Amino acid sequence: MDTRNDMLKRLNSRKQGFSLEQPFYTDPDYFKLDMELIWYRDWLFIGHDCELPKPGSYITVQIGHYPVVIVRDQQGQIKAFHNSCRHRGSRVCTAERGTTAKLVCPYHQWTYELDGRLLFARQMAEGFDKAQFGLKPVACESVGGYIFICLAQQPADFVPMRAMIEPYLLPHRLAETKVAFESTIIEKGNWKLVWENNRECYHCAGNHPELCKTFPEAPTVTGVNGAESDPEMLEHWARCEAAGLPSKFRIDPAGQYRATRAPLLRDAVSYTMSGRRAVKKNLSDSVSTDRIGTLLLYHYPTTWNHVLGDHAVTFRVLPISATETAVTTKWLVHKDAVEGVDYDLAELTHVWTETNDQDRRIVEENAFGITSPAYEPGPYSELHEGGVIQFVEWYADFIAPRLAEGGRPPLRSVA
Repeated sequence: MDTRNDMLKRLNSRKQGFSLEQPFYTDPDYFKLDMELIWYRDWLFIGHDCELPKPGSYITVQIGHYPVVIVRDQQGQIKAFHNSCRHRGSRVCTAERGTTAKLVCPYHQWTYELDGRLLFARQMAEGFDKAQFGLKPVACESVGGYIFICLAQQPADFVPMRAMIEPYLLPHRLAETKVAFESTIIEKGNWKLVWENNRECYHCAGNHPELCKTFPEAPTVTGVNGAESDPEMLEHWARCEAAGLPSKFRIDPAGQYRATRAPLLRDAVSYTMSGRRAVKKNLSDSVSTDRIGTLLLYHYPTTWNHVLGDHAVTFRVLPISATETAVTTKWLVHKDAVEGVDYDLAELTHVWTETNDQDRRIVEENAFGITSPAYEPGPYSELHEGGVIQFVEWYADFIAPRLAEGGRPPLRSVA
């Protein structure tokens, strides 16, 4: 049986409320199908508008086999392109980030405008038409300071997602922030294990002493397990919405993205060991109260986020192989906040730096155990792991129809 049919058969026969079978977490051929049918076809969070502060600013990213460059053009628009020269395919931008007047391939100096047009190709034959060899575009959208791209030729409609999450993000004015610190860790586990670990706090008390000083373990916090009947959540939503902040739990029909605000423990207002503010300057003057807890924003398969009054912590998940995943964390502060004056970097980053490393170890031990021939799918806790159950249901419902349809979708062509 070929891998596609084997994968579909296992999904169709899987036991509801149980973890997936071993190949979903370990098999390179299953991983290739994940990449082709999810990562190469759907919207992916890449970074933030504030990382492209002026025309010519760019960032690069590797999505599986596809290098991509995201750049702010001369008109101030954010564009994305396949980072592959139209001459012989060399990467045009080799640095992780930078600023440039033009995009120049280092191999033979083919030169592109910031909007992707080919401007100069040295010593080509008479009749060579530069207009036919611009950089290939990648679909790109910006919402509330977040940049998403999609490699598919016909991306899914971005409008519903924008309509849902933009009202939650706009009050925080994240486009007017800066990255105070960034870290990337490589977790030796499948990307789905990274997500499964994130989607529950069943493990928090025994593994996250720093996070548990401020973040509640209650399964209602993420909105999946009965938040609408939790008096504390209802009171928090009412207080935030009275301050003009959309807060109630919302999820799209397919279960791919959601947003809600959740209270922190006791009088905590930020992710610090004391629970006090980490940054003196608010992210936004539009948010006048400290008691907003955290805005929880999720979008499968690439991002979860915590947006507070004084700073934001954003997470990006990118698969490297069947058994390796890169998790990038960025701490955003007001663009005018000064390190050493408005915030102490160690205090700002301590809780999530520790939590990330703890989660890395958890995921790696989970992945190691799954390789055992004795492994078989086990039951999730309906009381505490509703978020994990929801993620696995989304994954199965999302990829199964694509497995059944067969074929590989074309990538976005030159505009």
